[in-house]
Amino acid sequence: MNPPTSLAALGAALRQARSERGLTQAALAERASVPRLKVIQVEAGDGRVASRYFAQVAAALGQRLCLQPARRPTLEELQREAAESAEGAGAP
Repeated sequence: MNPPTSLAALGAALRQARSERGLTQAALAERASVPRLKVIQVEAGDGRVASRYFAQVAAALGQRLCLQPARRPTLEELQREAAESAEGAGAP
């Protein structure tokens, strides 16, 4: 995933968590000790917002941010993809 897509997904997940808890953006902002505008920007996945705001909003929702390694294809997957690509190109 590229960074904008990742931030958009993170923002959407935080918005969903807020909604599931029945909180307004204003109530969440108060819990997180951040301005409501920051909650709006975080939920939009705005890359111009400091990461600490994402972390504060997540913490106020009982969540935490963590790193997860990106999944890389296995050797078998790469070999299968290469074989399929070669077949599609008419290679023997």
